[in-house]
Amino acid sequence: MSVLVAVRTFPALTVSTPRLLVRALTGDDAKEVAPVFSDRTTRRWLPFGAEFAPIDGLDWCTDDAQERRDSGAGDHLGIVRREDDRLIGSLWTKRTDWAGRVTELCVALAPEARGFGLAAEAVIAVSFALIVEHGFQRLEFRVAPGNAAARRVAEKAGFSYEGVLRNAGDVQGARADLEIWSLVAADLR
Repeated sequence: MSVLVAVRTFPALTVSTPRLLVRALTGDDAKEVAPVFSDRTTRRWLPFGAEFAPIDGLDWCTDDAQERRDSGAGDHLGIVRREDDRLIGSLWTKRTDWAGRVTELCVALAPEARGFGLAAEAVIAVSFALIVEHGFQRLEFRVAPGNAAARRVAEKAGFSYEGVLRNAGDVQGARADLEIWSLVAADLR
C-alpha cells in the first residue's frame, strides 16, 4: 500500500518596511551574503563551519534556498537596506511544520548594520506576513544562552520567552542549550 504525502512549498515572501526590503535571495547576492556568515560574531552563534566561503554563499542563495523552499521546510531571504539598496543580512526559516502551521525564524546581519534595530524590524515584518497573510499560528526564535543580541531581537520583535530547550542545538560544532521564544497568532490581536 502506498501513501501519498502532500508537500507544501514555502510561500514566496517579499515584505517591506520604511527602511528595509526582505526578499528572496538570488545568485547575485552571494558576494554580499558570504561576509555576513564569515563574520566572527555570527559564526560564534550559528551551526556553520569555521569558514563560510563565497561558494557557500552562492549555495545559500541558490541551491540551498530552492531546496528548502521546494521541500516546504522554509526559505532563505535577503535583508536589503532601502537607502542604498545594499544587502545587509539574511533571514531564514526552518523546521516548518505544516500541520501545526509553525516555523522557526533565524537572522544574521553584517557587522556594520548591527545596533540599529534592523534585525528586529525584518523579523517583525516577516512574522506579520507569515501569520496574517499565510496563516501560520506559531513562530519560534531559538537563541543560544549568552547571545544577548539575538535575545534583544526576539524581545523587540514581540516574541515571548518560554524557557530553555536542553541540548537542543549545535553551536560551533558542539551541542548547546537553546532558549525558545515564540510569537503566536493571538499575540497580534
